[in-house]
Amino acid sequence: MANAFNDFRIEKFEESKHGDLINKLTELLHAAYRPLAEKGMRYLATHQPPETTLSRLKKGDSFLGFIGDELVSTITIVKEDPHEPCAWYQKPDVYFFTQFAVKPCYQGTGIGKKLMDFVEKYAFEDGAKEIALDTSEHAHHLIAMYEKRSYRFVEYAQWSVTNYR
Repeated sequence: MANAFNDFRIEKFEESKHGDLINKLTELLHAAYRPLAEKGMRYLATHQPPETTLSRLKKGDSFLGFIGDELVSTITIVKEDPHEPCAWYQKPDVYFFTQFAVKPCYQGTGIGKKLMDFVEKYAFEDGAKEIALDTSEHAHHLIAMYEKRSYRFVEYAQWSVTNYR
């Protein structure tokens, strides 16, 4: 696994280049979010169809993580979006990330950290003053992970596609 981590690379998503990976990426998302679904949290990524995966990739600047030819992770960073129901996400200097996942067999190896380091640097270099995210209030392990990275609670939001705030 350590050698595989050294081979980890990040590519910016391009539909013309990566479009044939949408089904695999959707399966990766379902698998990565399955433990949360088993705890009763209905994240969109637990059940979204491939069309939604592609739509969410196109919403911002998306990145795919690979080890060799194997797709192992993904994240999308979005600049302000005036159509977001979360008011914080509408701020011009706030970027947010979404559809963040690491293939289960690679979770805990540091790939997620490396991907977050990359996307945080990318966003700040692009002009972000703050990076935000949302997760279930019941995902205590994720909240703790984000707090260690200096993320903070801002407000509750209720998405129409989830069963939690």
